[in-house]
Amino acid sequence: MSLTLVQQKKRKITYSYLGLVPFLVFFLFPLYWMLITAFKPDSEITSLKGIPFIIHSVPTLDHFKFILFKTRFIQWFWNSFQIAIVVTIITMIVSILGAYAISRLRFLGSRYFGVGIFCTYLVPPALLFIPFYKVVGILGLINTKWCLLFLYPTLTVPFCTWILIGYFTAIPRALDEAAFVDGATYIQMLTRVFLPVAAPGLIASTLFAFTVSWAQFLYPLAYIYRDEEKVLTNGIYTTLIRGDVYHWGELMGGALLASVPVVVLFAFLMDYYIAGLTRGTIK
Repeated sequence: MSLTLVQQKKRKITYSYLGLVPFLVFFLFPLYWMLITAFKPDSEITSLKGIPFIIHSVPTLDHFKFILFKTRFIQWFWNSFQIAIVVTIITMIVSILGAYAISRLRFLGSRYFGVGIFCTYLVPPALLFIPFYKVVGILGLINTKWCLLFLYPTLTVPFCTWILIGYFTAIPRALDEAAFVDGATYIQMLTRVFLPVAAPGLIASTLFAFTVSWAQFLYPLAYIYRDEEKVLTNGIYTTLIRGDVYHWGELMGGALLASVPVVVLFAFLMDYYIAGLTRGTIK
């Protein structure tokens, strides 16, 4: 009887994994298409002969060479990295302090303040880039990558604050009382009690802020026109698409190279990211 139950459980697990195969194929197919297109010669990309899902001729690195040596890809990569790191740091500082204040400090409207912050995240960037253009113009930051330091936090801070509010609220108040008895200040309690306990939420928020800052497209396209100030998203797009001519090999190669930092981060921290999002939103 026990063997039968074990076999049934194994079959259920096997069927559950098999049920995931179509979803994996569906979600991984775009990445596979990018990969084979980046290594195909131009003649094969535009050809209508043969099966398009495989590489028929000898794979080529010409598209990657063009991206790396005949465009400003390295400069765009460095600009994106700078912006993403600084925005992530700003986001985490503001989000941690905001979430801590909302979850632990009592002030007028504190119960509804967190919901109000999250609602600002739901406003589409397409509605904001026109008024933001005037603000950035007044600051004299049009056509510079540093204007993104004022724009990206409007996308990252609300969501990260919302996640951390759930984590900080779940921390028992007994820890607060014990810290106060030991003579800890609010800042000491935050750094020595809250942050270590909420480590998964911090990792999830950091990954979210970095990913959004790295992949944002609308704001750089609207505010930055000089090649040396562009980031990866608008640099690749504006350079490799001229009118109705699409350099597909270079586009796919640039997209693959641009995705490497995010893929590496998620490969090592995916479990923390999922745990942080689920626990923070549930709480």
